[in-house]
Amino acid sequence: MATRAATRYEDDVYTWSLEQAAALRRAAARRVSLPEALDFPNIAEEIESLGASQLRELYSRYDVLLTLLLKWQHQPERRTPSWRSTIRTQRTELARLLKLSPGLKPKRAAALAESYTAARENAADETGLPLTTFPERCPFTLEEVERSTWWPD
Repeated sequence: MATRAATRYEDDVYTWSLEQAAALRRAAARRVSLPEALDFPNIAEEIESLGASQLRELYSRYDVLLTLLLKWQHQPERRTPSWRSTIRTQRTELARLLKLSPGLKPKRAAALAESYTAARENAADETGLPLTTFPERCPFTLEEVERSTWWPD
């Protein structure tokens, strides 16, 4: 039986963790004999949690980035070098995360849309502006949010 090549850890941590967890669960189901007993279910869970942490980081980066982009757009008179620096940092770290775990790329659009809800509420809290000031749906495209040279007017 031919199997596809496994993802290398160095190429995509997110996909690797999911594949390794699934492989451990298959081994546990087959009751693979080893010289020492391994706790396959919990090892699989721990490895899978590595992938989950990568996904949580994706959401977190979008939460912070969207909050700041909304503040940047709606309070131009309060823009600070700190806001600019934090936006750049979030974009840089987001790019690094996607380079380390390209398996997250297909999840970006959904993560952005879901993160926007929290970012909208955070922006309202942090600016003191009414929640209705901010659109109910994300006014920025995924490409805009991630592009290092784009700034909302």
